[in-house]
Amino acid sequence: MTAVENTYRSIWRISGPIIIGLVAQNLMVAIDTAFLGRLGEVTLGAAAVGGLFYLCLVMLGAGFSVGTQIVIGRRNGEGNKKHIGPIFDHGLYFLFTLAILLFVIVSYLAPSFLSWFLQSERVLAEGLIFLEHRRFGFLFGFLVLGFNAFYIGTARTNILIASTMLMAAFNIFLDYALIFGHFGMPQMGIAGAAWATNIAELVTFAFLVTWSWKNRSFKVYSLFSFLKPNWQQYRPLMKVAVPVMFQYFFSFSAWFVFFMVIEQIGETALAASNITRSFYMLLMIPVWGLSSATNSLVSNLIGQGKSHEVIPLIKKVLFTGLVINLVIVQFNIFFPQQIAGFFTNEPHLIEATVPLLRIVSVALLSFAFGMIIFSGLSGTGKTFVALIIEVIAIAIYIATAFFLAIAMDASAPTVWLVEVLYFALLGAISIIYLGTGKWKLVRL
Repeated sequence: MTAVENTYRSIWRISGPIIIGLVAQNLMVAIDTAFLGRLGEVTLGAAAVGGLFYLCLVMLGAGFSVGTQIVIGRRNGEGNKKHIGPIFDHGLYFLFTLAILLFVIVSYLAPSFLSWFLQSERVLAEGLIFLEHRRFGFLFGFLVLGFNAFYIGTARTNILIASTMLMAAFNIFLDYALIFGHFGMPQMGIAGAAWATNIAELVTFAFLVTWSWKNRSFKVYSLFSFLKPNWQQYRPLMKVAVPVMFQYFFSFSAWFVFFMVIEQIGETALAASNITRSFYMLLMIPVWGLSSATNSLVSNLIGQGKSHEVIPLIKKVLFTGLVINLVIVQFNIFFPQQIAGFFTNEPHLIEATVPLLRIVSVALLSFAFGMIIFSGLSGTGKTFVALIIEVIAIAIYIATAFFLAIAMDASAPTVWLVEVLYFALLGAISIIYLGTGKWKLVRL
C-alpha cells in the first residue's frame, strides 16, 4: 500500500506528476489551437464549439473515472489491494459501454442540437466536420481515463508523466502533419486535429496496458481479471461515481452554453474566447493537479482512519494553489499581446483577446479557491452533496451570463466575469458544508 500523509511533501508527491502530465496534455490543446488559428477565425470558433460539445460528453466518463478514483483511494487507504482490481475492471466495463453510447449520440443528435444553438452557418459546418471525426476517440480516451483513476487512486502518479507526455508528443506531431498536410500526409484541416488526438489516445492506452503488465500491477492488484460483472461491485462505485459524472457534465455543459452565449456576440468574440480558453486551461493546470490529488489524499486519509486531518490537509493544498496562481497570473498581466499573438497573427483577434486574458487573471484566483475546497468535499465521498452545490453554482452562472450578454448587451470581457462568480460560489458553499462535519459519516 502507498500511504499518504497530511504533509506538503505528500501533496507534492501525488500532485506533482499529475501537474507535469497536465502541462503536456494542455500544451497539446494550446498548440492545437495555435495551428487552427492559422486557418482563420471561423475554424478557430468551430474548434471551440465542436471541442466543447465533445468535452461535455467526455466529462461523463471523466466524472465516472474520478468517482472510481475515490473508491480505489479508500480501498488503498484501508490496505485492500485485492479489492482494487475488481473495482478497476468494473469501471472499464462501464466506461466501454458509455463510450459506445456517446458515439451513437454524437452520430445522430449533434447536427440538430448544434444547429439549434448556432447562428453562424460557417461555424456550424466546420464544427460538425470536427465531431464527425473526433467521435472515434471516445473508446480509447475513456479507457485511458480508467487507468488514470487507478494510478491516482493508488497514489502512484509518476506513470502519468510518461503517458501524457507520450500523448502530447504524438498529438502535436500529427496535428502539424494532418492539419497542414506535411510529411506526405493528407491536408485535412480541422478533421486532421480530430484524428491527431484519436491516434494519440490509442497509443497512450497501449502504453498504459504494457506498463501495467510489466510492473506487475496486473498481479498485485488483480487487474484485468474480467470476471462476470458483479452488480454488488457497482453499489459503492455508482453511489460515488454517478453524482461526479453529472457534476462534471453539468460543469462543462455550462461552459458550452457560455460559449454559445459568446457566439451570439459575434464570430470574432467566439474566436477570441477560444484563444482565451486555451491559455486559461493551460494556467489552470497546477490547481487541476492539486485538486485531483486532494480527491485521492482525502479519500486515502479517511480510509486510514484519519478524518481529523482532512480539513488541515485541504488548507495546505489551498494555500499552495493560491500562491502558485498569484505567480502565474503575472503572464496575463504583463504579456497579453504576446500570448494572443502566439495563437493568431490577425491583429483584430489579438486586440479582442487581450482584455479577456486580463479577466482570466482574476478568475484564476477564484478558481484556486473554489476548485480545491470543492475537490476536498468530493474526496470525502459526499459526491451527491457536491452535485447539488455544482447545480446551484451553475444555475447562477448561466443565468448571469445570459442576463449580461442578451438582456444587457454586454461585451465579451464583461460576460467572462461570470467565471469569477462561479468558482467563488463553489468554494463558499463547500466551506459551509464541510463546516457541518456530516461528511465524516460517509462509508463506501
